[in-house]
Parts: sequence; structure tokens; C-alpha cells
Amino acid sequence: MRYNGAINQKLVVTMSNCPECGDALTCTAESGNCWCMQFPNVLPVNDKANLACLCQTCLAKKVNAQLSEIYQTYTTNELIRLAKPYAAITQLVDGLDYTMENGFMVFSAWYHLKRGTCCGNGCRHCPFGKSPDSLVDQEDPFNNVG
Repeated sequence: MRYNGAINQKLVVTMSNCPECGDALTCTAESGNCWCMQFPNVLPVNDKANLACLCQTCLAKKVNAQLSEIYQTYTTNELIRLAKPYAAITQLVDGLDYTMENGFMVFSAWYHLKRGTCCGNGCRHCPFGKSPDSLVDQEDPFNNVG
């Protein structure tokens, strides 16, 4: 257990390996302050065997796959309500909020939904510009919408 003076709380640190890829990872979720809490809470919990911590890359892949299904089910307004609690998280998460293509940052539908409004720049994965009651269309499985 470590003490984090910046936020005046004890951090419970667990060292383990990602069960998907085997990379080493550090988990501080038990202290209520872990990097994984930046991810939307959308993954179903099937049983205790699925409760292991994942690395950021593997967690992003699983969350994006689940979001892709959610985007096909809910309206844009419902998706904005889902993303709103995460809007205050300003640190962008690689693989969730954006991907890099040819040196350029490409924002995902999740990033745009957290933002809450369309910027008007014609972004590739913009979930806006559709009627409020329409479903978000999927373009590619990693960035979620077209």
C-alpha cells in the first residue's frame, strides 16, 4: 500500500499481468483511483472469472467492441447521456478517444459523444448530424461509427 499525498489517500496497488496479452500492469482500482476508471462502464460482468484487470490496450478493444453494439441499439441522445459522466475526464485515452493514422489523431465516436455537441468540422466518426432519434451508424469496429 502506498500513500498518495497529492490526493491525500492510500493507494492499494496490485501488480499482475493482463490475462489477454500477458503484459504487466498495475491496478489501483481498490483505492477508487485507477486509470481504468476513465473507460465507460459498459462491459457486462458474466462471472468472477471475467473480473481480472486488463491492460489499457486490451480494455480499449473490449470496450470498443461493446460500444459498437451499443451504438446500434441506442439513439444519439441516449448515447450522449451515457457519455456525459465521462466528459470531465480531459486526458484522452489512446484506443478509446482516438487512434493515430498517418501521424494524425482521429477522434472516435466515444470522444465526440463525451464532448456532447458537433464541432461542425465533418469528423469521420461524428455521431451527430443525424436526427436525435436515429441510431448511430457503424463504419469500422474500432472507431465505432461513420
